[in-house]
Amino acid sequence: MLMTAPMLGPRDFEYPSIMLSGVVDHGMYLHFKNCLANAPQQGLVVVEISTLGGDPEIARLMGEDIRFHSDLYPERRLVFLGRTAVYSAGATFMSFFATENRYVTRGTRLMIHERLITKNIQLAGPLSTCIATLKATLNEIQSSIAIQNEGFQNLILGSEITMDELLEKAPENWYLEANEAQARGLIAAVL
Repeated sequence: MLMTAPMLGPRDFEYPSIMLSGVVDHGMYLHFKNCLANAPQQGLVVVEISTLGGDPEIARLMGEDIRFHSDLYPERRLVFLGRTAVYSAGATFMSFFATENRYVTRGTRLMIHERLITKNIQLAGPLSTCIATLKATLNEIQSSIAIQNEGFQNLILGSEITMDELLEKAPENWYLEANEAQARGLIAAVL
């Protein structure tokens, strides 16, 4: 893993600017946006999170804000700190941070899985309408897989984890302990 930013230590994480915990949902997003708006525009800004997961699109929305603000304020370093659990949507959010800006605390577990869908399909009416309904659902699934895999690519960028390995393990919920995540190159360090 190529590091271009200086390695951080525990003291750098003493007072996170943004602290998130719980389900990744609209409430978390509103809290995140408020904290991000009030965070310093220069220097180190720590974004701490502990989550068992939630809405992957909200995680992507928060991640896009990280990407946008990183471009908007290049003199500011936005750093991820995962604590205890960084599951599902939390890992999606983490993927928007450069690997050198990803840290977790000792004992933290990451969990990566495929996106989930629960959907009942009702077929009623003219047969051509039924085909359109099925094709729309198939298009939704294919688009969701493409979005999921873009996130997976960002997550493993620069690590020793291959896309093939990730796609093999993700359907069964892949749990990585902090030290394993560091050894595999997903994060910069364990604090």
